[in-house]
Amino acid sequence: MICYLRKIIKHLLVVKKLLLLVAIIYSIWLTVVSLINLNNVPSLGSSFDDKIYHLLAYSVLAYLWITYFKSSQKKNIILIIFVCTLLFGVVLELIQHRLNPNRSYDSYDLIANCLGVILGTLIALRINVFKLK
Repeated sequence: MICYLRKIIKHLLVVKKLLLLVAIIYSIWLTVVSLINLNNVPSLGSSFDDKIYHLLAYSVLAYLWITYFKSSQKKNIILIIFVCTLLFGVVLELIQHRLNPNRSYDSYDLIANCLGVILGTLIALRINVFKLK
């Protein structure tokens, strides 16, 4: 039984390292996508497709980072990650039009980013991927 538990723990540690790598790569990808010109983005058939994409993108971002740090014993780590992902979305939205003249600031994108972070955080806190505790 103990040998089986050790194997599970070892497997989960590998998964956690992969989750960190995925979170880093996704953060870089989201930064690049936020700062470049996007053409031919598939339509979802609504007038606010862009906001849906923002909500989904930042939900995934928050989910990945909260899930990675959720098992940490550090005090307030979830709050810190939540605030950092919120700030990440705010900063990217504020600077994108300065770094790329073809991009523009949109308050509704900013709201969608923040709502996405809230949604992703709530989902990550509800789903326990690492069920060892």
